[in-house]
Amino acid sequence: MNNLLIYGAYGYTGRLIVKACLKQGIKPIIAGRSPEKAMIFANKHGLEYDVFEVSNREKLENWLRRGDVVIHCGGPFIHTAKAMVQGCLATNTHYLDITGEFQVFDLIKEYGNKAKEKGLMLLPGVGFDVVPSDCLAKHLHNKLPSATDLKLAFVSKGGKLSRGTAKTMIENLGEPQTRRRDGDYEGVPMGKSAMEIDYGSFKQISMGISWGDISTAYHSTGIPNIEVFSGTTEQQLSKVKRAMRLSFMLRSRTIKNFLMNQMDKRPDGPKGKRRKESNMYLWGQVSDGNKKLEARLVTPNGYTLTALTSVLIANKILNGDIKPGFQTPSSAYGEGLILEIAGCEYL
Repeated sequence: MNNLLIYGAYGYTGRLIVKACLKQGIKPIIAGRSPEKAMIFANKHGLEYDVFEVSNREKLENWLRRGDVVIHCGGPFIHTAKAMVQGCLATNTHYLDITGEFQVFDLIKEYGNKAKEKGLMLLPGVGFDVVPSDCLAKHLHNKLPSATDLKLAFVSKGGKLSRGTAKTMIENLGEPQTRRRDGDYEGVPMGKSAMEIDYGSFKQISMGISWGDISTAYHSTGIPNIEVFSGTTEQQLSKVKRAMRLSFMLRSRTIKNFLMNQMDKRPDGPKGKRRKESNMYLWGQVSDGNKKLEARLVTPNGYTLTALTSVLIANKILNGDIKPGFQTPSSAYGEGLILEIAGCEYL
């Protein structure tokens, strides 16, 4: 069969992934929730398509049976990943997605043993979240296997958020930052943890955030203390600290729905020119109490990278390069995976 499936293909990131597929001569079978959007996008590119909610198990499984591997792009994944994973287990389909939510990684990991028994791979986070940072974590751990602490950070130069990513961030409004301490999760007030980070060619204040690596890097390296930071400004950091005083309001479903509706009125993501002109810069540090090591990584724009890495990994699976069970990018393919993408290099 050797077919690739993409759910949520007409969304901003989904479209980039489909275009990357077509450039490589792959014609995926697509699906999504919107009949109109799915039809227009499929007809434009001459693709087969279907329309359904992931909660419709019968339609979902019928669609999944048409392929060998699915790239799930229909977030927020905290609401959609479980149904898709269960569908993959029922239809013997390998699972990929582009989530960055640590809760989703943890959820999918619970199905790892079932997947392993069936010879299936569950590999969430095949985009910018979390391929480069996971490879960077593995790279550092390989240099210092005794490491007990890992810090990771990233910043974009010249890029903007897609609508889908912004919606995922809205879902987490009002929540504390989550990091890993002694193997368990620990919550701290958002904005409390911040530091200046040397990204190589520049330094920038960076704020602690709840990111997928606190789950995936733990799986990849076993390091018990993990924290992730994202580049910001002093002004933005101050705003976050003030906003946390109103966290009870920000957690309101009414407030979140209002912000979601406002987000729908905005462009769905950065234009091609902006993507080409922007890069992502990553930093990592490991320590074991006696020794510290740092490394840096530069990549193309996060959305461009997501399209390239997701198709790269899907191709590996279609060609039989599979490690059954729950995997992270580096546990499946090693720290060098990110270097298979042009424009990526360790510094």
